[in-house]
Order: sequence, then C-alpha cells, then structure tokens
Amino acid sequence: MSKVLFVEPEKCTGCRTCELICSFTHVGEFNPLRSRVSVVSFEKTGFSFPAVCQQCSVAACMQVCPVGAITKDQLTGAMKVNDKTCLRCKMCTIACPFGATFYDGEHDAIIKCDLCDGDPECVKFCPSGAISYREAYTANRSKRKATAAKFQEVFEEGR
Repeated sequence: MSKVLFVEPEKCTGCRTCELICSFTHVGEFNPLRSRVSVVSFEKTGFSFPAVCQQCSVAACMQVCPVGAITKDQLTGAMKVNDKTCLRCKMCTIACPFGATFYDGEHDAIIKCDLCDGDPECVKFCPSGAISYREAYTANRSKRKATAAKFQEVFEEGR
C-alpha cells in the first residue's frame, strides 16, 4: 500500500519549519524559496496551510510534460523530475492544481516533493504534527471521520 503526506491544517502554526528543513535537506541551505513545501498563510484569520505535492494518481504535471520528464517512483509513489530530460518549459508548474511544482531559477530546475525517498524530513521536524506520512487508506479514513464529525456537530446544533 502506498503512503502519502497528510496535512492537518488546523494543527499548522505557520512556523515554516517544513519549508526550512526541506530546502536544507535538498540544497543545503535554509531558504523557503528552494523548498518543495510552500506554507500558505492567511494573516487576517491566522490560518496557515502547508501546500505539498499530493502525488496524484492521475498527475497533471506528468500528463502535460511534453518530453515525459516526470515519472512515478515505483517504490515511494513520488512524482520525480528527470533533470536531463526536462526542457524547463514550466508547463508542469502551471498544470499542478495545488501549486506544488516549482521552478528554481537559481539552479534552472523544476522541483517538487520527492517524499525524501520515502522518509520525509518535513514530517520529522514539524513541531505541531500538522504533516504526517501515512498509508493512503488511513489518511483518507481519518479525513472522512473528521468530516463526518463536523457534519454531526452542525446537525446537533440545528436541533
């Protein structure tokens, strides 16, 4: 069974530790612009959300690539970019509905989450536990239970 990054936005504090550890792990520097995770913050509401690649089963980034530079790693399920094949046309960055495929201008490379080869560093260092790495079935089940609990809460308030 495949594992996925599971984000619980209600736990995110907006600290951006995930961005820093990601960039450090991949390029050796603490630079959020070089991260494969992007924390989206809404300051007025105090809401933050770490946007990560969803490793889609039907990946728009992979489908739109004109040279087939994006492939699925059979071991981890991560969508990986072959730098030697990639044209840097940036079509994948446009096609990603989650905004989780980036162009690194400094290194002239397309970057996206590679799940750290099956051991994601962002999960290890997230101080609030907002990002976890779970079996896809477990992650989906947790999400469904949380949604059902919210519906139940709304239903009980309406009585």
